[in-house]
Amino acid sequence: MDRKVNKRMVFQIISAIITNSYLKGFLKGNIYRGKLKNICVPGLNCYSCPGAIGSCPIGSLQAVAGTVGYGVSLYTIGFISLIGVLFGRLTCGFVCPFGLFQDIVYKIPIGKITINRKVDRILRSTKYLILAIPVILLPILLVGQLGISIPYFCKYICPAGTLEGGIPLVLLNEPLRQTIGFLFTWKMIILGIVVISSILIYRPFCKYICPLGAFYSFFNKISFYKYEIDKSKCIDCNICSKSCKMHIEPNRNPNHRECIRCGECVKVCSKKAIKKGFIFRIFSMRERKYKI
Repeated sequence: MDRKVNKRMVFQIISAIITNSYLKGFLKGNIYRGKLKNICVPGLNCYSCPGAIGSCPIGSLQAVAGTVGYGVSLYTIGFISLIGVLFGRLTCGFVCPFGLFQDIVYKIPIGKITINRKVDRILRSTKYLILAIPVILLPILLVGQLGISIPYFCKYICPAGTLEGGIPLVLLNEPLRQTIGFLFTWKMIILGIVVISSILIYRPFCKYICPLGAFYSFFNKISFYKYEIDKSKCIDCNICSKSCKMHIEPNRNPNHRECIRCGECVKVCSKKAIKKGFIFRIFSMRERKYKI
């Protein structure tokens, strides 16, 4: 790997360790329930992971939405909106533990698959449906007699929860192994499909499933952290587009909703035509030509 990619992965690993630093959980087979669990982490990190010291934003949204008297967690919406306004999907590229997992799995040297653009476009819309229906609408609309709903995405879909929470807890607890049934098997099948897909396709979960990535994507064009193209330097060689594993065209749409800010396009641009950073740095007095 080249030096810049190594730096990003090091940041990802450090972030994953920090957000899963409750070592006693891995030793005793339980989860942390202290005060830090009231705080959300920026990435998709399962609440039930034995090492997790914070809460997953998506899990928090569903937990509050499915409780009588609330409906929407203003704290969670406010927190992930703040992250989105500041960074856009930079969180997906640098902070999310399941994004790191997909990056590692994709390095397995097996032939890769390129999905047809039209099919790819249709599949990418799935994550917005998942955000809207199982994450938000179903927990609000389908509330039981006791005034509590089911976290539909976490319970029936989320492969990150299976990998980070389900598997470790089952391995560390004999009583839980006795209760394994259809639901755990179903979640393992989903995880298996995602793992195999991640070997062949770059970050399929991020592209097609992740509701948190879908939420952050709405902020890419307006976030303080941006990518900008210096048209006086860009020669439209399309090298940046060819190198983009998320299959977008940075030279035409540098803040595309699918951009996870990995920096690969910046690295391959021989003309140094792609700038990245926070608005107050990009639009400095020295670089006034980059206008908001």
